[in-house]
Amino acid sequence: MAKSIDFYLALSSPWTYLAGPRFAELVQRNQLEVIWKPYDIMRVFGLTGAKPVKQRPPQIQANRLTELGRWSKFLNMKLNLEPAHFPVNATPAGRMVIAATQAGGDVMGLANGYMSAVWAEERDIGETETLVAIADQHGFEGQGLLAKSEELEVEAAFEKNTEDAIAANVFGSPIWIYQGELFWGQDRLDFVTRAVEGNA
Repeated sequence: MAKSIDFYLALSSPWTYLAGPRFAELVQRNQLEVIWKPYDIMRVFGLTGAKPVKQRPPQIQANRLTELGRWSKFLNMKLNLEPAHFPVNATPAGRMVIAATQAGGDVMGLANGYMSAVWAEERDIGETETLVAIADQHGFEGQGLLAKSEELEVEAAFEKNTEDAIAANVFGSPIWIYQGELFWGQDRLDFVTRAVEGNA
């Protein structure tokens, strides 16, 4: 029986971007079924009292940049600490990912492509043209996927993901839930790996 993992993500998150390649390797190595859960992180922030990045105290903002710099260097991943298109409304990209899960195809590549666009390529995933172009790059018919992403079925799935997140005590991104256990943050991927591969 295939193992499955719930993946709650916001495609605007640099931490989720940093997790992308390592999570992809974990999924491939273990033939994991990923239950993709793009969700409305701003709605969840409103419930938990967390603040958007630009509204956090300056000390916390400064430390965030330091940590991002450390991790991008450690992982040898390009990351623009203050990208041109951030904050960005990632809901349309999240709906594109949901549409892709329904259509079949390289969902991992598409999700990582959207995050790379923000954090490494200075591209605006709030723009329709960018969403379509990245979908095309990852083997989808971008215009068709965009049309599907705007259907009520996909909108309802995004809303359900958000309700599921609230019910599961999800509060950030990335968050994985494996066999009922919640793992928060790209720096918890080693623990996710140990759980999946039986070394926990």
